[in-house]
Amino acid sequence: MVTIDIPRHYAASPSDGTPHLTINHEATLDLDSSNAFEGMFSKHPFLEQQFVINCYSGPEKLLEVWFSPSPEELPVSTACNGLKAVSAGIWKEMLDLVNCKVLSTVESEQVDAYLLSESSMFVFPHKLILKTCGTTTLLCGLPRILEIAALSAGFPHVQPNPLDGIPAFATPYRIFYSRKNFLFPDRQHHPHRSWRDEVKFLDKMFLGGSAYMIGKMNGEHWYLYITDPVTTLTPPATPYADKVNQVETETKLLTMPADVVAADAMGLRQWPDETLEVLMTDLDPENAKQFHLENASAVAEGQFYQQAHQAHNDNWNGFNGNELGGRVSGHANGRIQAVFDVFSNTGSDSGEFTSDDEGRYPEELTTEGHALGTVVSESCGLSEVYPSSRYPDARVDAYLFTPCGFSANGVIPASEGTRGNGSMHYFTVHVTPEPHCSYASFETNVPSRQSGRETADVVEQVVKIFHPGRFSVTLFEAKVGGAGGGLPRGYSNSMAEYKAMEMSAAKRSARMDCIKGYRRVDRIVHDLDGYDLVFRYYERDDWKGGAPRLGERPL
Repeated sequence: MVTIDIPRHYAASPSDGTPHLTINHEATLDLDSSNAFEGMFSKHPFLEQQFVINCYSGPEKLLEVWFSPSPEELPVSTACNGLKAVSAGIWKEMLDLVNCKVLSTVESEQVDAYLLSESSMFVFPHKLILKTCGTTTLLCGLPRILEIAALSAGFPHVQPNPLDGIPAFATPYRIFYSRKNFLFPDRQHHPHRSWRDEVKFLDKMFLGGSAYMIGKMNGEHWYLYITDPVTTLTPPATPYADKVNQVETETKLLTMPADVVAADAMGLRQWPDETLEVLMTDLDPENAKQFHLENASAVAEGQFYQQAHQAHNDNWNGFNGNELGGRVSGHANGRIQAVFDVFSNTGSDSGEFTSDDEGRYPEELTTEGHALGTVVSESCGLSEVYPSSRYPDARVDAYLFTPCGFSANGVIPASEGTRGNGSMHYFTVHVTPEPHCSYASFETNVPSRQSGRETADVVEQVVKIFHPGRFSVTLFEAKVGGAGGGLPRGYSNSMAEYKAMEMSAAKRSARMDCIKGYRRVDRIVHDLDGYDLVFRYYERDDWKGGAPRLGERPL
């Protein structure tokens, strides 16, 4: 609802620990889903006509760069808040290499959530998560991320030697890179033209990486590149190696403290690591309309009239239409006659917020895209996935693009009485609603044991919003007990409790096979170093859309 009141699910400042939202008004001016790639088109003008006529490439590239196992285990040389010590300006400069802009930022003590023109970025003290869609060049930003971690955050790094081509790269703890198969691979740019090219790019940077393709080669599938704990940088190629017999550059291995590695092996770290990703295609056309500007404006207008009518019934004499983002021109036959403008809380048609209005509205209502993003987030049910009744200090930052498209970040504090209280988690949602290339994604690291619900319940609630023809689910979980067989912190070291945990996990797995309205087609389990990965693929019971669109050719 576009009002001057703080929305129910968008706590502005109920406590000192509540995340704070900052909007980049300059980036939101004249931004829509067709000109979001203006910078890319200026470099490749021949792509513009083809891009606009056809469709948008929704499936994202997802990169996680860990520099420490947890925020509590930062190296002594690091700034006290790790990567969060890096200024927003430095991150924005890195994102220029990726070809995306910052729309707004939610800042909190433990994580900063950046809503981007193409998806999202989350900066924790010990790790960075970057997720970008379209034809962005995500991996082009990776070398700069390692350099920023070394020079601006103080993480241990290889000493630079420009003469030998060695930059000041921080040595990461672990690297995760993943994505769904591209629907339009010919639109991508180096190094994202194929999975093979992406693996080659990553192998040039890291030793010991492993690449996987999960799912059917002739159906929906998902790619993953992962490095071992305590990642080793690949030594640079020696100049003129073919002509001169020189000694190979020594690989510098910067190890973590022994107690950190031992704790990681035993599964004793305090912070749980669990990531759920739901990737949906072939959205129901009626559900997809929620994410079009025309529909969202109508919803906002309807809510305005409903609130105005209620205010009239309650106390007409004290009613002021301007408080509702419109103006009252009189009434006839007992009905309010109002001129409605969903953007009357902005200073211009372009959505810029004027200084005269400053302080009147919550920050999320000071641009057109953010105002309608708030409307859509509430009306479609997204705000109820992690409701304010359970998470009163949660913060949701949403944006609706013109003429269609939607992105949202959520910062979710641990709920009261849960293990790990005081930690901060996230969710992120991105929607491409056009019927010929419809796609939506939902990702979260809120642990299921914190939310108090089964993973399947969260998946069902998300799928209900979009009603896709088919979707895949990947669930990444740190191993229960770790490689050493120990139990996570907070559990007694008893075999009975361990067996109970195993039985509970088995029940959750069986529940995931029974998503209401869908049939599970695939279930693939991978036992990775320190993690369990489960990939599932579903199709709607009444789905008659034919075989999946492969897009790119699998390896």
